[in-house]
Amino acid sequence: MGLYKRILLTLDCSPVDDVIVPHICGLAKIHGSQVFLIHVVHSHTLDQDRVLHEQTSAFMAEKEKIFKAQGIPVKVIIRSGEPDQELMEELDNNDYDLIAMATHGHSFFMDLLFGSISDRLKHKTNIPLLLIKA
Repeated sequence: MGLYKRILLTLDCSPVDDVIVPHICGLAKIHGSQVFLIHVVHSHTLDQDRVLHEQTSAFMAEKEKIFKAQGIPVKVIIRSGEPDQELMEELDNNDYDLIAMATHGHSFFMDLLFGSISDRLKHKTNIPLLLIKA
């Protein structure tokens, strides 16, 4: 077994994810990793939550197929709530060796206004964090 046995791959459910999936497939093959795909649905109404969960489930199933086709053990996790809080709870309650995510490459000004989940994670966890710029 390799260094990264359990990889948590945070997905945005947008085209930026297409950049990181091949990287994690390659890394998982090298290390014999199990990959956990996670997305946090952030909604404001019950109707919005239902629609976003349906869209997320379909998107995650497509990404799951990519890993399974390459013989990589994969599990899908869909949570609801505030993304940074839900990710921290997932990390606190499970044993991951690597967190991976694609970044949007926002400008410094946009990061100041809206913050960045990757920035929060790098300050709140000791788990290695792999960031791939989309």
